Amino acid sequence: MERIAFITGATSGIGRATAIAFARAGFNLLISGRRQKLLDELAAELTEMGVRVLPLCFDVRKQQEVVAAIEGLDDYWKDIDVLVNNAGLAVGLAPIQDGLIDDWERMIDTNIKGLLYVTRAVSPLMVKRQKGHIVNLASIAGKEIYPNGNVYCATKHAVDALSRAMRNDLLKYNILVTNIAPGKVETEFSLVRFKGNKGAADKGYEGMQPLSGEDVADVILYAVTRPSHVCLNDIVIMPSAQSNARDVIRKL
Repeated sequence: MERIAFITGATSGIGRATAIAFARAGFNLLISGRRQKLLDELAAELTEMGVRVLPLCFDVRKQQEVVAAIEGLDDYWKDIDVLVNNAGLAVGLAPIQDGLIDDWERMIDTNIKGLLYVTRAVSPLMVKRQKGHIVNLASIAGKEIYPNGNVYCATKHAVDALSRAMRNDLLKYNILVTNIAPGKVETEFSLVRFKGNKGAADKGYEGMQPLSGEDVADVILYAVTRPSHVCLNDIVIMPSAQSNARDVIRKL
């Protein structure tokens, strides 16, 4: 039986790895991102793997773009079985008194509002079919706080809470919700947080082996391929060298 997965933020990192993992498992894919060239390159790669792919270039922060993209789908693509709300970012690492409002708004608009816009557009399609699975990419930052993480931590705490709230609201429609909370994952995440400063970005991974996008994708695929009576509500995945948001064993 064909299954369709919709993955946001699919052009890099966890999202890209998840799209590839799902294609290998036989899912047909809706993939979205803001970078058309990378989106087209990924779509071509996935198509070569023998699955159907529809790339959608839009910004999750822009509600009208989200609605237009989802409403514009034909009936086949509207039968979304799995939604992976992966699009998200951290920008800046400053104490609250020095934080840049633009950084705060980018994180809030992407991590919270973007996730809500996409979920609001897709979940009614699942309700109509009385089935579906929503996976929200949160973070260990949604379980704890750490110095200078303030607004980023707040957005991921919001994702954690929304995952629980969605599970409650959608329970009667047979829609599952899984919250994924990774620790350190080596993707573009740190490069974006440090605004292109590769030296600063790489420093966070020195002396330890972080998770890869593929590690997290493997967990996401596992969560959505359990028997229908099983829901993994909340999964924390960490590198073996990390015990919480702050404590990491480094071999320098």
